[in-house]
Amino acid sequence: MRIYSLQDFVSYLEKNGELVRIKTEVDPKLEAPEISIRALQAGMPALLFENVRGSRFPLAMNVLASEKRIEMALGKHPEQLGKELITFMEEALPPKPKTLFKHAGITRRLLCALPMRTSRALSQHVVTSPNLNDFPVITCWPDDGGRFITLPQVFTYDPHTGKRNVGMYRMQVFDGQTTGMHWQIQKGGGFHYHRAKKMGKAFPVAVALGTDPALLLATVAALPEGMDEVMFSGFLRGKRTRMTKGKSIPILVPADAEFVLEGTVHLTELRSEGPFGDHFGHYSNAAEFPVFHINTITHRRNPIYPATVVGRPPMEDKYLGNATQQVLGPLIRLIHPEICDMWAYYEAGFHNLLVVSVEERYRKEAMKTALSIMGEGQLSLTKCVITVSEDVNPRDFHAVLRAIRENFDPAYDFIMIPKVPLDTLDFTSYKMNLGSKMIIDATRDDSGNGIAARKSNAPDLERLLKTIDARIKAWNMLGETLLVVTVPDHGREVVARLTKSPEIIGPKIIAAVSPDVDIRNLEQTIWGIFTRFDAERDIVFTEEKLMGISPIFRGKMGIDATWKSGYPAPLTMPEEIIDKVSKRWDAYWA
Repeated sequence: MRIYSLQDFVSYLEKNGELVRIKTEVDPKLEAPEISIRALQAGMPALLFENVRGSRFPLAMNVLASEKRIEMALGKHPEQLGKELITFMEEALPPKPKTLFKHAGITRRLLCALPMRTSRALSQHVVTSPNLNDFPVITCWPDDGGRFITLPQVFTYDPHTGKRNVGMYRMQVFDGQTTGMHWQIQKGGGFHYHRAKKMGKAFPVAVALGTDPALLLATVAALPEGMDEVMFSGFLRGKRTRMTKGKSIPILVPADAEFVLEGTVHLTELRSEGPFGDHFGHYSNAAEFPVFHINTITHRRNPIYPATVVGRPPMEDKYLGNATQQVLGPLIRLIHPEICDMWAYYEAGFHNLLVVSVEERYRKEAMKTALSIMGEGQLSLTKCVITVSEDVNPRDFHAVLRAIRENFDPAYDFIMIPKVPLDTLDFTSYKMNLGSKMIIDATRDDSGNGIAARKSNAPDLERLLKTIDARIKAWNMLGETLLVVTVPDHGREVVARLTKSPEIIGPKIIAAVSPDVDIRNLEQTIWGIFTRFDAERDIVFTEEKLMGISPIFRGKMGIDATWKSGYPAPLTMPEEIIDKVSKRWDAYWA
């Protein structure tokens, strides 16, 4: 079935048993998000709330919150599509006509990349004055700064070159006509905004709410700067994307969206936006961001409003992020042929942990590759890169730990890079947009410099850990490589003691986490470690010294990943909302 709109996809899901209509009235403030979180974690179908308190429109959630629904949206598994794309690109460079016929399916998709302009737009059937108060805009978490539009597709055009960008930036609703525009660093819409400020030009902006899955996935994909998301959506869909001229602004907008908000972002106006419960599992702090003023709203007849919740994994962004990296990830080989595979971990909020498998053609090529990746587009915001050899699956965290155990020697294989740009949402350095990064090289080293792994003394750890520091409340050993301990406070002191203790034998890395992290759950362990440390401040080694101005590290590596004073709070739902949803659970599905 061809999917051209959100309504097409909702109908397709319903016909295949992948959508549930909820007729019971629900509150968009916390109740609907709590229902969607539970439904996602229980593996339930997508949700269409038909009776949302205070709203004229139905609310769709969890539309792409499963691997099955992602595959239904694309017509094939995203990994298969990625393999076909890289095979085509490798064979087509330099261009060879035979390649076009050999890979007819990919060729057809590429021919669909060019958008189609139309004057008959479903998204403009109804034209109204702006009033966001009619929309079922959700409040996701109790300490959010207000209601947030969480699936906006923001269309901007470079005021100098005219190039288009489509990005997803949360939008806090200030009133019926204005919202925040959360342009983080390294985002295309933000680049266009800054260029408009320099040129002093008016900056028209359109926001699409509710498009087909192809355009949505293209919006969230980490495409190279300057690559048009609308063209990429045509490739994903296998059908050209229809665009039309805005009703009140001189730019093109999607013709098949549910809603289009048309307006301008004022070049000198900033307003406090946030806090917001974000995909790192914590609140991002309030800060000054540009303001979007809506002139006109257009929409389809009987439109559907889309929303998603981000927070402590797993959430819907797990499936969106995994799908886009499965399609686009292989393309890195076009500029880095030494890369076999790479994987950004959704458990760590994607940007916090990237594992890359490398076929080394000369010594330390993997380290060169990691440094290069940290300068590539949105990959430049990655906080921790781990390199492994070509036969190690980067998606298998246990295999990655084995590689670290067998090959990692911090004296040769660790680099920390301080005071560099970092994801806007990362709070661990206490400085917005700045922080530190690290590289762990766990590729095989045939030079003889590696340190052989020693078998751990895990059977004696219970007694040893309590003897070394009584503040340790629990522990878990992962692959005889990573020792994770739970401590209520003073994590750095505890980690320093453990890394310097000669009695602790075996683990290459020791990490301390706070009691809210379930260290018996791998997903939560990765989240608890990689979202809560700053490499410059929170890492210690058994031995640290300077050789000239070069730091030398030896022995065990320690990470203080405990929650610290000054960090924003982790996300939790109020007990009264949990109880309310629990009591009404059966009624939702009646």
